[in-house]
Amino acid sequence: MRKFSKATVGFATAGLLVAGVTGLGVSTAYAAPSSSNVHLAASSSTVPAPLAAVPEVFGGDTSVALDSNFLAALKSLKLTPGTSGNAKLSGTDISFPITGGSLAYWNPKGDYRPYVQGILQHTGSGLTLKAGSTTVTLEDLTVNPGNSKLYGDVLVNGKVAAEQAYIFSLHGGTLKPLTMDGKNGVLTGTTVHVSGTAAKLLNSTFKTDAVKADLLVGVATISAQITK
Repeated sequence: MRKFSKATVGFATAGLLVAGVTGLGVSTAYAAPSSSNVHLAASSSTVPAPLAAVPEVFGGDTSVALDSNFLAALKSLKLTPGTSGNAKLSGTDISFPITGGSLAYWNPKGDYRPYVQGILQHTGSGLTLKAGSTTVTLEDLTVNPGNSKLYGDVLVNGKVAAEQAYIFSLHGGTLKPLTMDGKNGVLTGTTVHVSGTAAKLLNSTFKTDAVKADLLVGVATISAQITK
């Protein structure tokens, strides 16, 4: 996994991010993804202006350091993890290129929640789980930090079983403050867990009951390119 700067970034004065996003409500932050853009009601008395807003993310990647217990669970089920498309698996780290989206970030010390909102798309890459002649692919991942969910298309042996299903939950209690690494804004520390929907689907596909909802998958790092 990439090493990132730990320096605190003063976004209000750095001039690296655009905070003037016009207001169309914040419902996108809580809904299943239908757009790559988050719309912020900055003029609303109930929504404070964000410290930073990125109307367009230009690239970067989302990586997950896979938890040893998750890998042990896969091994016990005789499931082999792999990648599809442009995803990369190196040791216990898997990464997915960010292909589009937007982000907004409020002061985590303030009262406004969720303090990270937006949509990040990862079209053309995914995670595969294979056992025998059966391969499940979780691809075209969409991260929605506003509702703490990660969606994706689910394929079984290349055939679509579900589109943009809720497959992972995101627990942000250990999320570290936003930092900068060159042109990238970095958010790290969120834990990724198997959703009830994904657990049911995987158990059905692989004829088991061993995949449990809320199983820890690993710790995520989002490195989003926010300037060209």
